[in-house]
Amino acid sequence: MCIRFGLLTIGFMMLCVSARADDWSMFRGPAGSGLATENGFPTTWASDTNIKWKVKLPGPANGSPIVSNGRVFVTSAAEEGQKRSLICFDRADGKEIWVRTVEIAKVMPTHSSNPYAGSTPASDGQRVVVWHASAGLHCYDFSGKPLWSRDLGEFKHQWGYGTSPVIYKDRVILHSGPGVRVFVTAIDLASGKTLWETDEPQEGNGETRADGRDMGSWSTPVIVQAAGQDQVLCAMPTRLNAYDPASGEIIWSCEGLSGKSSSVVNASPIVGNGLCVIHSGFRGPSMSVRIGGKGDVTESNRLWHEERNSESISTGVIVGKHVYRANGGPSTIECVDAESGEILWKARAASGNYWGSIIDAGGNLYVTSCKGTTVVFKPNPKEYEEVAQNVLDEPSNSTPAFSDGEVFLRTFEHLYCISD
Repeated sequence: MCIRFGLLTIGFMMLCVSARADDWSMFRGPAGSGLATENGFPTTWASDTNIKWKVKLPGPANGSPIVSNGRVFVTSAAEEGQKRSLICFDRADGKEIWVRTVEIAKVMPTHSSNPYAGSTPASDGQRVVVWHASAGLHCYDFSGKPLWSRDLGEFKHQWGYGTSPVIYKDRVILHSGPGVRVFVTAIDLASGKTLWETDEPQEGNGETRADGRDMGSWSTPVIVQAAGQDQVLCAMPTRLNAYDPASGEIIWSCEGLSGKSSSVVNASPIVGNGLCVIHSGFRGPSMSVRIGGKGDVTESNRLWHEERNSESISTGVIVGKHVYRANGGPSTIECVDAESGEILWKARAASGNYWGSIIDAGGNLYVTSCKGTTVVFKPNPKEYEEVAQNVLDEPSNSTPAFSDGEVFLRTFEHLYCISD
């Protein structure tokens, strides 16, 4: 572990899209932080308890549900990913309202653990945007009318796709890839026109590095404010970048995500208290970075760096000065000091690994295991304090949505609305 620097005070806050207070409008919530600003969510449920409604889904997928202006949206796919769909449901009763499907002429590779439709849509309450990777970026109004579509190229990787769009003010921010060409772009939400693109230099063929080791990033950007400036944080295979959302210029970057055996990032940046904590996949490095600065801030802003960690696919949360994360192998939950990197406790809860991200809602933390059990526990830095384990007995690699006292959870088989 490298030398830890003192934490400076930074004017820092998460930025929300202009949506209703009870909307869960994109991956990990309206600010992408994994924080629900409401209270009163159920902590216990089962297949026959506290289920308001459930609907059968066409097939398995890792994309998470969003909730916006009385609608619930999820992605789906069929025919080996050659048909990729966005499905709109009524949040009140789960009734399917419409389906919009786009087609791609050939079968693109993916992994059995990442079925097609791995992306989560985003909405501003009037429009919904969905990323189908090689099948394009698409925008619809709430009646299902196509507003615009963009073909941004082919994105080929042996493990498929999974980044999600983010809506910021009048634009869609998208981390494309993984693939031969990787870039972060801003697309005008009204017209679909490109506002800027910033390429990420990389060696290799998009799937492996020059040395033949695995590489790729499936990280969804997070928008923050530091020292009065809006910034888009995105984890690339080798480094963490902060982009100017107006121009696409890289404001600062921090090295340290590439490991000896791979350059793979699955999780999104974990932000809070002026810090960003990010974990690589494939048991690669993790680090904590003080948000802000100019240029390469590796020496000045990186607080700690661990070369090897538990497998990280799920994204954790920061509560106070502590990071809570759930591991993709071994199947543990742990609490880490965000400033020092010290692991304060590690607990084995529900059986199975964790791909779904942790959500902080109503004073509890929620995370769903790959076997479909949602663990609820307290953000207690002293010990693992479990509230409940909720078993649905259906596989799930998704993250629940929290809106107006209800939890919307996707498994490989159903979409659930959970309510007291």
